[in-house]
Amino acid sequence: HVQLVESGGGSVQAGGSLRLSCAASGYAFDANCIGWFRQAPGEEREGVAGIYTAVTNAYYVDSVKGRFTISRDKSKNTVYLQMNSLKPEDSAMYYCAADSRHMTYCGPSWSYEGRFGHWGQGTQVTVS
Repeated sequence: HVQLVESGGGSVQAGGSLRLSCAASGYAFDANCIGWFRQAPGEEREGVAGIYTAVTNAYYVDSVKGRFTISRDKSKNTVYLQMNSLKPEDSAMYYCAADSRHMTYCGPSWSYEGRFGHWGQGTQVTVS
């Protein structure tokens, strides 16, 4: 059984930082595409960042470039999202998603929700 669990969310003031974690179990995501998405109330879900876990190729939506960094720890089967210089517009529920197809690159489709077969329950981020 594949399971993704997000953690690290919370409430911070503008300009602060948070580090989100996505811990996977039931499958070794050593060469897969993992994505972070977010959704604010009344808004559509948006791709934030993506990573190919084998070689750490990273992808970001323009609004977070230079502020957010996605990384992975293969030994822990965990993906992280370091968020710095947070803004109120970053407030949202953040979700981790995984594509279980082995050795399949992220590429331009890193933010396409349809490719991801596994999703976590989300962790709330509030910036004031």
